[in-house]
Amino acid sequence: MRLALPAVAAVAALTGAGIVVTGSGSAEASQTPQLSAGPSTPAPISQQELSARLAKMLKAGAKNQRSLVRQPDAAAREDAPAAGSGQGKPGARIIGGSTTTISAAPWMAQLYFEDGAGDSYFCGGAVIAPTKIATAAHCVKGVKWYDKGVVVVGTDRTLATPPSPGQTTGLNGGMAIGAHRQWNHPLYDAYSLDNDVAVLTLDTPVPSNVKILPLAQPTDSALYQAGRDGKVYGWGRTSSTVLDSGSPKLKVADADIVSDASCAAAYPDGFIKGHMLCAGAAPTGSDATSETTCNGDSGGPLVVGGKLAGIVSWGDEDCSAKGKFGVYAKATTYSAPIQSRVDDTNWNDDHTADLLARRTSDTSLFSWHSKVTGLTRVANHGDFGGVTLLLQTDLNRDGIQDVLYRTAGGDVYWERFVRAAGEWQQKLVAKGWGKHKQILTPGDVTGDELPDMIAVDSAGTMRIYPGKGDGGFAAPVSVGSGWGAFTMVRGHGDFTADGKADIFARKSDGKTYLYKGTGVAAKPWSASVLVGAFASMNALTTTGDVNSDGHADVFARDTAGKLWLYPGKGNGGFHARVAFGSGWQAYNLFG
Repeated sequence: MRLALPAVAAVAALTGAGIVVTGSGSAEASQTPQLSAGPSTPAPISQQELSARLAKMLKAGAKNQRSLVRQPDAAAREDAPAAGSGQGKPGARIIGGSTTTISAAPWMAQLYFEDGAGDSYFCGGAVIAPTKIATAAHCVKGVKWYDKGVVVVGTDRTLATPPSPGQTTGLNGGMAIGAHRQWNHPLYDAYSLDNDVAVLTLDTPVPSNVKILPLAQPTDSALYQAGRDGKVYGWGRTSSTVLDSGSPKLKVADADIVSDASCAAAYPDGFIKGHMLCAGAAPTGSDATSETTCNGDSGGPLVVGGKLAGIVSWGDEDCSAKGKFGVYAKATTYSAPIQSRVDDTNWNDDHTADLLARRTSDTSLFSWHSKVTGLTRVANHGDFGGVTLLLQTDLNRDGIQDVLYRTAGGDVYWERFVRAAGEWQQKLVAKGWGKHKQILTPGDVTGDELPDMIAVDSAGTMRIYPGKGDGGFAAPVSVGSGWGAFTMVRGHGDFTADGKADIFARKSDGKTYLYKGTGVAAKPWSASVLVGAFASMNALTTTGDVNSDGHADVFARDTAGKLWLYPGKGNGGFHARVAFGSGWQAYNLFG
């Protein structure tokens, strides 16, 4: 569907774009509006509760000895586990290789969990943001992680005994954290193990000694050239025949990329090109001469070129079976939906981006929560009169929704909810920005996986303010002039499914252009592509992935006051618009 952007000046205050942080300083609550209700994210799970869970699971024995998920081929069809059954976890397989340290793989995570039937399991994972763990869908699907799981980071040793009640550190030098939200690919198939990717959202950011593993992007095709050096990490079984042989120390194995042709030959009925890849030398049939993954390694990372290139998914039931490679979910295929989960913060802790809207009659600000096909008004945040710009973001990457807004005087404030204090706290981050033509927060523009800011000043010069991931920003990078020709620049998220943030820009004649992100600060946009015009609309806002399909979406209000969602396709285009209600002419600020 072609877009039609608004051509009227009245939408200048209807943003959902961004604010640039240029300085710091405390704001006086009496001078600015303040949100009256916090995001409905649950409190972090107590260390006492996490300790109790670990004690229970360790007593039962986190089942590295559990049988593998069978090879997804015709022979396994009759006894393949049903989707969401929780049976057969974990499903993949390090034999051979060598021990390594957490300093060599500081992004590694251990996942301990129950399936609800009393059985305990163990998987690996990789920290891809301070509150995000990438792992396999079969380690997440059907598990109530908030009630039944514990994530341990910062250590290369598995737990032999549980920590003392209330212990916050000392888990072999690591830290136990709860997960309050989980996502697995909506098309995950427990039989074929297709789309075997998932993301856990932690209720507390990982400590500073735990590093982030960058996610491979679709443009990283060179990472998958046959023979390219790769490494796989995990605590899984060290023997294909000894059930209880999980490694107490983190191991690493060579896992060089295998061609798709060889992978398909090894698994003619199971390999799905583009969604899966094989890595590592073909096992010989003997543990003594093989180097491969095994039970307990599920969800762990295949690292190529310093990036997360694959997620351990499945393999033959005999880990060292001759010619049977380890199989991984191909990270670049799933980088867009994974990244949308990394960037996902919202008001009610689900996987749908929400909308803020200010009512004209009394200048009250309301949060409207997405229900995928519509919006529900939930909270009144009080008087936001005098605010000329408003947006949602997560500048400090704590997984809790932030708000940036500009007052009528041109001052810009960052308001973030501090869970430890149980309150919103404000900071003055820029002064004298009243004449800026555009301000937006599209996401990661510079390719470092940190949220950035963009501003177009009164002279039409665009600048990128690279984010530091803590609410601060580095020195601006000038993109160039001429952006004053656009009456509106919008963007929040990835519209082209390449893992990079994109923006739309509209001229006064209504013509609208897509600027695809490049991930390079010096030249952040590809050549513009004409998308269409929004002549019948008088408001436009971008808040992220509203319908939870992994692609950024656009809200637009028409002249009759109807609100429409334009669901992104992930290729720069949009599906047929969806009506999100009428009466929206009663609101004069969106974000």
